[in-house]
Amino acid sequence: MARDPDDDYLADDGDERSATQRLLAAGWLRALLVLTALAVVTVIAVPYILQWLDTDSPERTAKFKLGDFASVLDDAGKPVVPGSGAIGRIAVRGNLPVGYYKDEEKTAKTFKVMEGVRWSVPGDWAEVNEDGTLKLLGRGSVCINTGGEKVFPEEVEEALKTHLAVRDAVVVGLPDARFGERICAVVETDGAAQPTLAELSEHVRLTLAGYKAPRELVLVESIGRAPNGKVDYKAAKDRALAALGVSA
Repeated sequence: MARDPDDDYLADDGDERSATQRLLAAGWLRALLVLTALAVVTVIAVPYILQWLDTDSPERTAKFKLGDFASVLDDAGKPVVPGSGAIGRIAVRGNLPVGYYKDEEKTAKTFKVMEGVRWSVPGDWAEVNEDGTLKLLGRGSVCINTGGEKVFPEEVEEALKTHLAVRDAVVVGLPDARFGERICAVVETDGAAQPTLAELSEHVRLTLAGYKAPRELVLVESIGRAPNGKVDYKAAKDRALAALGVSA
């Protein structure tokens, strides 16, 4: 009797199917896995693609909510009341480090005991919305004080970057004889348009209070962010001072 060539490919585990049958079965399995993966990716990605294509859709960013080990504390160490409009610094408790190695001053600034509870307070400011979510404002070290009002650069930067002609933006405070500091926007455009100060200030006022709108504008070819996305605010300020011919 003639031997079936496929008999040479019989599996050692007792699978008596021919090699062709087993290859077809494996192919269908791979196809099924690929189709399943594509379906999962489609379900996840389509809403974001539709939002990106919808130019009338408002900008959406991630939301953060307070938990059992996080709070927003005011200068007196009291939790900020949700929806009050007050701001405070984000604080976390729980398993915290003892402190910074051989740096007692930095340890004292970062780790604070309030009402018998030890907190880590890195210096990030936030507002608590009525639903308990956080509106992140930014680092206190780069906060601009203009006319007695605190302005966090990140908040203004996000407003500026929703303008169609703005590719990237950094906001710094420049010396002002009347207000202490005035807001200056350092803007990298998309290359096709050159927005004016009046145009960008009006755009910011659509979502933020008037005192947060920039009063100076410096257009640059590139913001010059680091590979990790961070920006050197001191260098940006020096750059703005030089461009406007203002002394620090």
